[in-house]
Amino acid sequence: MRKILFAALVVAIAVVAMAPAVAQNRRVSDANVYGHIIDASTNEHIPYVTISVKGTTYGTVADATGHFMLKNLPEGEHTLVAESIGYKSAEQVVMLVSRRNVEVNFMLAENTLSMDEVVVSATRNETNKKSSATIVNVASTKLFENTASSNLAETMKFQPGLRVENTCGNCGAVQLRINGLDGQYSQILLDSSPIFSSLAGVYGMEQLPVAMIERVEVIRGGGSALFGSNAIGGVVNIITKEPLRNSLNLSHTSNVMESGDAEFNTSLGGSFVSDDHRAGVYLFGMIKDRDAYDRNRDGFTDLTRMEAQTVGFRGYYKTSANSKLTAEYHHIGEFRRGGDNIDLPPHMAEIAEQTDHKIDGGSLRWSYFSPNSRHLFDVYSSLQAINRDSYYGTGKDLNAYGLTKDLTLVAGTQYSYIFNKCLFMPAQLTVGFEYSYNDLSDHSIGFDRELEQTVRTAGVYVQNEWRSDKLNFVVGGRLDKHSMMDDLIFSPRANLRYSPHENVGLRLSYSSGYRAPQAFDEDLHIDAVNNQSSIIQLDPNLKPEYSHSLSASADLYHNFGRLQANLLVEGFYTVLDDVFALAKQDEVNDAGYIIQTRYNAAGAKVAGLTTELKFGIPDIFEMQMGYTFQRSRYDEPEEWSDTVEPQRRMFRTPDHYAYFTATADITRRMKASVFGNYTGEMLVQHNAGYIPEDRSELTPSFWDLGLRLAYNFRLTEAISMELQGGVKNLLDDVQDDMDFGAFRDSVYVYGPMMPRTYFLGVKFTM
Repeated sequence: MRKILFAALVVAIAVVAMAPAVAQNRRVSDANVYGHIIDASTNEHIPYVTISVKGTTYGTVADATGHFMLKNLPEGEHTLVAESIGYKSAEQVVMLVSRRNVEVNFMLAENTLSMDEVVVSATRNETNKKSSATIVNVASTKLFENTASSNLAETMKFQPGLRVENTCGNCGAVQLRINGLDGQYSQILLDSSPIFSSLAGVYGMEQLPVAMIERVEVIRGGGSALFGSNAIGGVVNIITKEPLRNSLNLSHTSNVMESGDAEFNTSLGGSFVSDDHRAGVYLFGMIKDRDAYDRNRDGFTDLTRMEAQTVGFRGYYKTSANSKLTAEYHHIGEFRRGGDNIDLPPHMAEIAEQTDHKIDGGSLRWSYFSPNSRHLFDVYSSLQAINRDSYYGTGKDLNAYGLTKDLTLVAGTQYSYIFNKCLFMPAQLTVGFEYSYNDLSDHSIGFDRELEQTVRTAGVYVQNEWRSDKLNFVVGGRLDKHSMMDDLIFSPRANLRYSPHENVGLRLSYSSGYRAPQAFDEDLHIDAVNNQSSIIQLDPNLKPEYSHSLSASADLYHNFGRLQANLLVEGFYTVLDDVFALAKQDEVNDAGYIIQTRYNAAGAKVAGLTTELKFGIPDIFEMQMGYTFQRSRYDEPEEWSDTVEPQRRMFRTPDHYAYFTATADITRRMKASVFGNYTGEMLVQHNAGYIPEDRSELTPSFWDLGLRLAYNFRLTEAISMELQGGVKNLLDDVQDDMDFGAFRDSVYVYGPMMPRTYFLGVKFTM
C-alpha cells in the first residue's frame, strides 16, 4: 500500500515539476482583440460567452454586457471561437500584429437542442457531439435545474435507455441500468477516470451532488475497448465543474413529504479566475439532511435517514500557451440509517442498516497540444479512498458491525496525432496506457465474512478515426491484463457514421467487453430478509463473463422555421456469454445467514429499440422525451429459488420504460417545467418472510411526474435571486404492497423512490 501511495505521489510531483519546464514566458506582444457578442434573432448582447483562441490555451469570458478583450496574443493568423450554452458556436479568422488592437464581433444563432456540444467520452478526445461516430447523450446543468435534482441519481433517469431504481427498502441503495442491464454492467467515470470502485457503486449515485458536476456524458452499449472492464452496458462520464469566470452562487432547497418528513439541501459554489485567465479554481460544498420516512406506518423505514456533507475544488493553471495543468479534489461524508428504532444504537433494533462513509478523492492531469494542434499529449493520475463503518443486522445482533476500506488508483498517459491524410482521408490516431489498482478490505465478524480483494489491471489501447463531414470510421481495441484472469483480454471496437445530408447521421457500432470474476457493488451490501441477513458469495468456479454488442441508429435534425427538432432511433443487441446470475442456497450458513451464490448461467441476450425526440423554439419552450422497448432474457430458464419456477426473463427489466421533460419560458424571468418517468411491468423477486414462501412478482406499471416553477429577480446589475417551487411524484404513485414488520423482504421494493414531495428553493448568483 505504501509503495502504491508513494508511486502516486512521485507521479504527481513529477507532473507539477514538469510544468515550469514546459512553460513559455508570454511575450508582451500588445496584440489585442476586443469585441462583443450579439444574439442573431434579438440583436441583444449575450453575456458570459467563452472566447478562445483555437489551438492554444488563450481565452476569456465576455462580461455581463457581452463584451470581451484578449490581451498580448501571439502574432500571426489565429482562429477565434465563441461558445455559449443555447447557441451554435461560431469561428472567425483574425490576423494579429504587434501593438495593434483588432475588433472582432460575433453574432450567435440560437440552438435549443445543443447540437454542437463538445464531448470527450466517444473517443477519449474532444469532438463535436453531432459529428461523433458514437451517440453521446449529455445531461447538463439545465437538466439538473429543470428537474429540481440535488444529486446524480435524480437526474440520470431523464436520459434515453437509462433507469435509476431503488434496490433496498432499508438503506435506499440505488442502481443505474443502461439498456436493460444491471448497474454492474455500467462503467462510471469521474473526469474520464474509472475510480468509481465496486464499493463506491453501492451508494455513489446519491453521494455525488450536482453542485460539483458540469455535465454527464452517457454512451449506451459496450465501451470496454476504451475504458476497460465492466463497460458492457455503457459508460457514464461525470465531468466536474471548471472555473470560467469570477462568480458565486448559494442555493437552498427544502423538500417536504406529505407525512411532514423533510429533506434539506444547501450548496455553495464559487469560481475565481485570474485577470489573464491563466489560473482558476472552482470551490463547492453541499450539506444534505433527510428525515426517515415510513410509508405503511409499520415502524420500519421505507426511506432512510441521511446526513451528508461534500466539499471540494477543481482548478487549473495554464503552464504555457499550449499546456495546462488541472487538479480536482472532493471529500464526501455520508451517514444513513434505515430499519426500526433509528434513534437507538443499531444493535437495539430488529432491523438496522447503517453506514458511515468517508470518501476522499482527487485527480491531477497535465495536457499538452502542439502549436499546430496535431500532437495531443496527456498524463494523468486519480485516486479515491473510502472508509465505511457499517451495521447490517437483524434481531438485535451485536456482531453485525463491519468495517470496509477501499483504495482505487488510476494512472495513465495518452497521445494523439492528427493526420492531414491517412490512406484516404483525414484521421486521428490515439494510443494510450492505463494502470488501475483497487484494494478492497471488507470485514464483518458476525457474518463470518473476510473479503480481501486486490485487483490490478494494466491496459493498452489504440484506435484510429478517419473523419470528414460525411463519414467517420473508427477502428480500435484495448488489450488488458487483469490480475483475476489468466489470459490477456482483447476488446475490439468499430464505429461508422455516414451523413448523406448535414442533418442526417446514420451510425453502426460493434464492441466487445468483459467482467472479471470479482466482487461487485451489490456483493458489498447485505439485505434483510425474513428477519435474517442475506449475503452474496462467489462460486469458487466462477468464470469471466464476455459480451458482444451491436447497435444501429439514425439521428435526424430539421428546423421548421424557428422550431428546432431532433429525432434519434437506435436499435441495440447484446449477447452475454457465461452471464453472471444469483441463486439462493437451500440452507443458511453456520452463522445463520441466507446465502446467495453468484454463478455462471449459460448465456443471455438483451435487445431493444430506443427513441428520443427533442424539439423547441429558443426562449419559448423545449421538450425532450425518450422511450425504450427491450427484452432481457436468459438463454435457458434460471432458478433463483427452489420453490419458484425457473425464469428466462431477467429480474427488474421492464420491457417498456420512458421519460419526458418540458420547459416553457412564460416570461423572460419566469420558467415552468414538467417532467416524468414511466416504468412498465417487470418481474421482481419476493423472498419469504412476511409472505409464506418465495415468489416471482409481476409489478404494476407506474408514473412518476413532477412540476417546477421558477422566477428570477434581478436584485442588482451583478446579483440575481431565483425562487423555485413545485412537487415531485405528483400522483403519489408508489408501491402499495410493501411487506410489514420485522419479517419483511428489504429487496422487494420498486416504484418511485420518494412519495409525493413538495419543494421550495432559493438561489443567489453573482
